[in-house]
Formats: sequence, structure tokens, C-alpha cells
Amino acid sequence: MQRAALLDAARSLLSEGGTEALTFPALAERTGLARSSVYEYFRSRAAVVEELCEVDFPVWAADVSAAMERAGTAEAKVEAYVRQQLELVGDRRHRAVVAISASELDAGAREKIRAAHGGLVAMIVEALGELGHAQPRLAAMLLQGVVDAAVRRIELGAAEEPAAIVDAAVSMALRGVRG
Repeated sequence: MQRAALLDAARSLLSEGGTEALTFPALAERTGLARSSVYEYFRSRAAVVEELCEVDFPVWAADVSAAMERAGTAEAKVEAYVRQQLELVGDRRHRAVVAISASELDAGAREKIRAAHGGLVAMIVEALGELGHAQPRLAAMLLQGVVDAAVRRIELGAAEEPAAIVDAAVSMALRGVRG
């Protein structure tokens, strides 16, 4: 229960204040634990983020997968893939993972995150193949780049409304630069 409370506190801290807010004293204060107790559960901030990714990313990926399964056509699957990921941007689980940069993580944590993202990209390969892409894996990676750019735009609080960013990303995914 303490570990779950620490992870929930970490999500909140990262969502509210970004990387700088995730400190062991802040985790201790949020959970009512002594700072030394936090170290019993996690050896570093990177370890906290790594565990957040291990716990939260599968839930996020399952949400994307479920949205794609509800879609009837390959094109609808692509739209669901983009829309569902961007819909999750406001979710604390997602915001917490995005808040910390991969450069602050150790090699093992970065590899776990890369593998998780690889699993997400793999979800869309078949649909892109059905749409006639000669290199559906490459197309999937590029499509994820569009999603990642839209995520950053939303996270930055861009001038456009989030719904407009989502629609633009879907349009780019389905029609390219033709709009």
C-alpha cells in the first residue's frame, strides 16, 4: 500500500510541477512517510519513474488497443490510435511519464520505456499494411512521431485548442500534408 501511495504521490508531483517537483522530501511529505522510508522503496527518482512506466504504460497501451479494436476499418484503426493517445494526454498517468526526460533515466529505464513504446507502435503496423504501406513498420514509427509532436504541442499549452491539435494530427495521419 505504501508503494502504491508513493507512486500516486509521484504522479501528482510530476503532473503538477514537472521533474523538479519529484523529490524524495516531497514524496515523504505527500505520503506522510519519513524521507528515509522513501529510500526503502526507491533508490532514485529514475527508479520511481521506471516503476511508474511499468505500472502505467500497460494501462495506457490497453486503452489504445481497446479503441483500435472497436474500429471497423484499417483507416478507423489509425484514427483511433491517434485520437486515443492524444485523449490520454491529460491523464495523470501519462503526464507523469512525459514530465521527466529520458536523459535523466539510467540505461535500463530508458530501454524499458523504448520497449513499451515499441509495443505501442507495433499495434498499428497491421492496419498500415492493410492501407497499402510498403514499409508499414517505418510508417508506424513516423505516425508515432506525429502523435508525439501533437502530445508536445498539447503539453506546452499551445495557442490552438487541444481538440484542434487532435484533429490536425488525425488529418495528418490519414491524409498527410494534403489536409
